[in-house]
Amino acid sequence: QIHLVESGGGSVQPGGSLRLLCTAPRLIFSTFIQYDMAWYRQAPGKQRELVAAITNSGTTNYADSAKGRFTISRNNSRKTVTLQMNSLQSEDTATYYCNSQRESVDSWGQGTQVTVSS
Repeated sequence: QIHLVESGGGSVQPGGSLRLLCTAPRLIFSTFIQYDMAWYRQAPGKQRELVAAITNSGTTNYADSAKGRFTISRNNSRKTVTLQMNSLQSEDTATYYCNSQRESVDSWGQGTQVTVSS
């Protein structure tokens, strides 16, 4: 498993935006680029669900709820993955987790809270 650190969560009004950042500070570049990365979220009383994913080659995949509003990207030189979230809604309120996967081994960050409320 690898060490992942999330940041960028917070409180925002409906319609607002947030940018989440995930870093892998203990990895070197040549290792980071081998990982598929993703963002998941978990709301109280619900199962953890995939929000967006990006493979080591840059292919992206989004949950239907995220399509058109969220954008996942990665900067391999900085060993970071970003989730840009626009047009946030109350249903987006959750703890967001960064995930990495390589050779069927998953790693998770500690999570960052996103609250959308008026």
